[in-house]
Amino acid sequence: MPTHMDRTTLTWKVTPDLLGVVDASGIFTDTNPAWYTTLGLLPEDIETRQFFHFVHPDDISRTEAAFERVKHGHPVLQFENRYRHKDGSYRWLSWNAVPEGDRFFCSARDVTRAKENEAHLATREQEARFREQFIAVLGHDLRNPLSAVGAALRLLENEPQSAKALEILSLGRQSVTRMSSLINDILDFARARLGNGIEIGHPEKTDLRPVLSQTVEEIRLANPDTDLREEYSFQDPLACDPERMAQLVSNLLSNAVTHGTPGKPVTVTASDDGDNFILSVANAGKPIPQETMDLLFEPFTRAEMRASQNGLGLGLFIAQQIAKGHGGLLTAQSDEQQTVFTLRMPRG
Repeated sequence: MPTHMDRTTLTWKVTPDLLGVVDASGIFTDTNPAWYTTLGLLPEDIETRQFFHFVHPDDISRTEAAFERVKHGHPVLQFENRYRHKDGSYRWLSWNAVPEGDRFFCSARDVTRAKENEAHLATREQEARFREQFIAVLGHDLRNPLSAVGAALRLLENEPQSAKALEILSLGRQSVTRMSSLINDILDFARARLGNGIEIGHPEKTDLRPVLSQTVEEIRLANPDTDLREEYSFQDPLACDPERMAQLVSNLLSNAVTHGTPGKPVTVTASDDGDNFILSVANAGKPIPQETMDLLFEPFTRAEMRASQNGLGLGLFIAQQIAKGHGGLLTAQSDEQQTVFTLRMPRG
């Protein structure tokens, strides 16, 4: 670094870095225009007071130590502290200072935005940790006691009870099942929003036909007034996570039963198309409005929540995440005749 700073040079005038010369008492004897641009300080503001006057109180002790180092002949590089702006706010500066006789040549760069971004990132990481803790609470502290309640209700149903008591126990067990399903939906949603996606088990060759049939039967038992039909023409086995596939189909069927025209059938169809597996769930009913179609696979969509008071509006979102986890995609078509959700995924 030169032994003097020429105020007339172009660099001195236009550089965004703060340049200056400090004497042994800590007063800047020269400053460039960047001081005004960055801190709103004119030469007469900064060159009449010790620079400690402008340093944030929490940074003074560190700055004193750095100043002592440079006064003892040691360069100080990338030292960060906060300087007060003319308006009273503070800006983060990153300093380089080298000794030259009884003077010290300094340059500083405004790193306030980088510091803010760093703080924002730290906050987001902390929020992510809180979300992970939240998931752990749901996964353990809620599901386990709920499972215990469900088991207790099943045991009571096996004991001699009046007809009314059995009816109440059955309703209680159905509520426990529903609560467990809601918790699972929230867990899946939280994992997806954390960027991990829906957890898919290692795809292995699985006979999917009995999985589909069992899932349809469960929905049929819960909705005895709905005509559920199955049309399968695909070849087993299929590379997939059977539990997640059952969850996808269950979500699609529940959606179809809820929104379909009462008394009209709901049809599950599965077939092969070359190297792809195709599954669709169709129901009769009014067409889905375009503004709803645009948000169909988004979580907590208002249309889905208004139409059903039984869920959180996460069913289709989770179904899409499961499809993507299998390398596939879930799409929807809706007209005056029917609404069809179609899964297309590689057979693996």
